[in-house]
Amino acid sequence: MKSSKSLKTLLALTALGGVGTSFAQSATFYGTIDVGVETVNNVGAAGESLTRVPTNTNSIPSRLGVRGSVDIGDANKAIYVAEIGFDPGNGNLNQGGRLLGRQAYVGLSGDYGTVSIGRQYTMVFWSMLDSDTFGGGIYGTGSLDSYIPNARADNALVWLGKFNGWTLGAEYSFGRDTVNAGPSPAGTNCPGESTDAQACRQWSVMAKYDTPNWGFAVAQDRMNGRNVGASPDAIFGGLNATSKTDTRQMLNGWVKVAGAKIGAGVVRRKNDGNATVPESDLSYLGVSAPLTPKLTLAAQWSALNYAANSDFNASLIAVRGTYALFKGTELFAQVGNIQNNAKSAVSVSGGATGSNPLAGTSQTAVDFGVRFSF
Repeated sequence: MKSSKSLKTLLALTALGGVGTSFAQSATFYGTIDVGVETVNNVGAAGESLTRVPTNTNSIPSRLGVRGSVDIGDANKAIYVAEIGFDPGNGNLNQGGRLLGRQAYVGLSGDYGTVSIGRQYTMVFWSMLDSDTFGGGIYGTGSLDSYIPNARADNALVWLGKFNGWTLGAEYSFGRDTVNAGPSPAGTNCPGESTDAQACRQWSVMAKYDTPNWGFAVAQDRMNGRNVGASPDAIFGGLNATSKTDTRQMLNGWVKVAGAKIGAGVVRRKNDGNATVPESDLSYLGVSAPLTPKLTLAAQWSALNYAANSDFNASLIAVRGTYALFKGTELFAQVGNIQNNAKSAVSVSGGATGSNPLAGTSQTAVDFGVRFSF
């Protein structure tokens, strides 16, 4: 939805610190409110059922944002994005309580691509965008790897460029996460930007190629830890020393067949913070197909397999139906099931904490909701 001329000018001037009004400016206010109710069985030692409004996501994470650009001549633009992530169930901020937790950056764009600085997506997000059918959904790959729906970095420099069918990108963070929310996937307590030139640094690179009917991507992402102080100074993921790293390598692709889109990929991980099972592969295969002009059916299988001990393996399958009620408003229903091996206690639901089963227990969840976008 385009704002009025006066609002466009105000937002652009505010975000960019004031530039001459002789330049062409634009600003767009946008958002998604995605809310639902889910029921998860086999929760905790008693194996009871839990019914709740998920705090993180249902089918798409809720957000409000403004993005815009200022034409500065010679096919160059100054650009900005400021995006809030929130829980529609209670109105709280997500991403560890940050005000602009999803994105907050400014930059320049031209024939060379876009160069930006601020809180931004890493190349994990961009590389999996087209192949991961369930994306940030509640029963998707994020249930097996919580970094995937939280693939952002504070204090980051990013270059992202499109050249014919190729999309190339690189990102470097001087301090990947300044928030201590637990710590948790949304706030890992690793601010960096200290005299230790390696502490909490993070980088990622990507090469992606797309045609109208198929595409593929390769990417790598590495996070450094930091040396911890006295308890309870803890870093999420066990990266409690500068020398420890958490590395992911991604290979994925997608193809359109008879109106359906099929996506698949693998994320190979080596995590120094996990002494028991440091190496793993997360594989996924999904399909999305329009059954009617208003009804779309999607399904995805995901599996987490550890190299050292298969007792920690888990596999998840989910199905989602989405019905376009009218423009901007959709109803959805989805079901997910996870099978945990003997020592795995992963929850089927990435929608909120507190729903893990006992180790070795399978779990099923159902979710119904509505999504409004503008």
